[in-house]
Amino acid sequence: MIGMVPKYYLVKQKIVEMINNEETGPEGMIPSERELMAIFGISRITVKKAIDELVNEGYLYRIQGKGTFVKKDTLDQDLVSITSCTQDIIRLGMTPSKQLITAEIIEADKNRMRKLQLCQGDRVYKVKRVYYANKEPINLTTTYLPCKLFPFIDSYDFGVESVYNILETKYSTRITKATRTIEAVLAVDEVARELRIKEGDPILLFRAVTHGIVNGREVPIETFKSFYRSDKFKFYINQIHE
Repeated sequence: MIGMVPKYYLVKQKIVEMINNEETGPEGMIPSERELMAIFGISRITVKKAIDELVNEGYLYRIQGKGTFVKKDTLDQDLVSITSCTQDIIRLGMTPSKQLITAEIIEADKNRMRKLQLCQGDRVYKVKRVYYANKEPINLTTTYLPCKLFPFIDSYDFGVESVYNILETKYSTRITKATRTIEAVLAVDEVARELRIKEGDPILLFRAVTHGIVNGREVPIETFKSFYRSDKFKFYINQIHE
């Protein structure tokens, strides 16, 4: 332990930073277990636990005999309508509520720069919240908003306010489209704790980039990551026969 934080967790954080800053090898390959052991001065067991959890969380995947790679966002079709989680809960006849976990302005890493079309040094407003339906936690969502598009966005209380409502009413933004991915992963660490489920329970992970019209131009206005409890929330897709 270092400052009561497990070594494997510190390694996980470093690998995630590497992924977000796109500091990986050919085809998104991360260093081998042996290389990570040398980099961090830790045992193979610790490295394997960190990688296993990142695989379960949907960050990485393994190819036998080749190595471990960063999982890319490859799905580009709409899966659900562009509505807020609060609206979804109300539509299901349940009472919504939310808890603000984190709200801070940070410098955009390379991953966020690419997705939000930002420049080096641009900042984003990071908002992490847990959403509840009838007082039961159903998802943990982390949202990133470009500060240069939404000045003073940190002055709003997103423990109470809706992000989409603020963007539409205070910044005259018209939300137009979203590219979303969905995959099944296993809950670990903070996700399991905040959603009140066991580590290793299956959950659904959504990633998205949302676009909107701001000052007459269509631009990326948001990227988010949502972990949904699959035992409490179901998704469907309407298909029309032509």
